[in-house]
Amino acid sequence: MIKPHQKHTLWFAFLMHRLSGLGLALFLPAHFYLLSLALTQPERMDAYLSWGDNPLVKIAEFGLVFLLAVHFFGGLRLMAFESLSWTGGQKTAAACTVAAAFAVSTVFLLRAI
Repeated sequence: MIKPHQKHTLWFAFLMHRLSGLGLALFLPAHFYLLSLALTQPERMDAYLSWGDNPLVKIAEFGLVFLLAVHFFGGLRLMAFESLSWTGGQKTAAACTVAAAFAVSTVFLLRAI
């Protein structure tokens, strides 16, 4: 059952910030492993980098950049709201953070294609 506070726009912003942080935390070990291959097994690193030309990988990279942008802009939103007084424009600010994250990740995707 959905609780009344979960219908609020800022609940969605909170959820997006938490889920994007979780997604990034799950990605980091794989990223560090891949970076370690550059030092220990460069030929395997080259194989992984060539795999990155796959269109599905490009879409996954879009998702990763989107998660990063959502987490970044959501964090900025939280810092601003902790420092500023409560206003009615917070829903708009939350929507703007998601829009900005989508714009940043879309630019990344279009440059990667």
